[in-house]
Amino acid sequence: MNISIGICAYNEEKNIGRLLEALQKQKTARINIVEIIVVSSACRDRTDEIVKSFAANDPRIRLIQQSGRKGKASAINLFLKAAACEICVLSSADVIPEEETIEKMCLPFGEKRIGMSGAHPVPTNDKKTFIGFLSHFRWRMSHEVSLFKPVLGELVAFRKVITEVPGNTAVDESSIEWKIKSLSYELAYAPDAVVYNKGPETLRDLISQRRRIYSGQLYLRKTTGYAASSQNLLLVIKAVFRTMDYGWRSWLWTPPAIALEAYCRMLGAYDFHIKKKNPYIWDMAATTKTIGNGEDLKSK
Repeated sequence: MNISIGICAYNEEKNIGRLLEALQKQKTARINIVEIIVVSSACRDRTDEIVKSFAANDPRIRLIQQSGRKGKASAINLFLKAAACEICVLSSADVIPEEETIEKMCLPFGEKRIGMSGAHPVPTNDKKTFIGFLSHFRWRMSHEVSLFKPVLGELVAFRKVITEVPGNTAVDESSIEWKIKSLSYELAYAPDAVVYNKGPETLRDLISQRRRIYSGQLYLRKTTGYAASSQNLLLVIKAVFRTMDYGWRSWLWTPPAIALEAYCRMLGAYDFHIKKKNPYIWDMAATTKTIGNGEDLKSK
């Protein structure tokens, strides 16, 4: 199974080198990583320089430079145009996959009915702080929902049966889900395909991120009729109860975490319905760009 990996980058100098190293070190037996394509959208830092240094020593790595920033969907479409393989992996630039993650995520394509799969994001935030708890709470809920009905993000793979995604989507993975499912394929979730990410470290960044995503989900539902599993209130409520444990932090911080998510969705609904806003080009959350190495999480 030949694989094309695409990375959409905007000012990602803090992590792009570590991500490329992690991809180079992937352990594979049943897949072949043919190419790693980085689409750089008008980066103003050392992102391009770092990618070029890797490309000089690894012919699989290529850099595509956009002169202007036109949104992540635009970068994805450039990757789709350039990708040569039948299976495409799309990665955020601010994550680190474990060494067998890419293969584990691609194995579901052995079944012809599967059109898209996703990894299991695990945040590196300190769960002993309230803001860190919020990131772990959000991704644990996503994991629990995905075990029943996949909701895919951060690191996804899909058959190259689509040529583009809507250029004005603010929720690119959900838009790919919609296009793949519209072709009668099914989604798969690979819970053992772990990818480390970093949640926002300030309430301001978190609210901005969650507000933008919910506004984007509303736009997707209005324009296509498709709603991601994360928008299913019953599944989310069930996931909340499954993520509760007996620690004091869980009981003390879960209610305000739910209230904060509700507040963010209210702001997103305001942006969409009142301000008529579709934030497909968004400001980067700076506190999500230094993710650590996940070693502390692996040991727990």
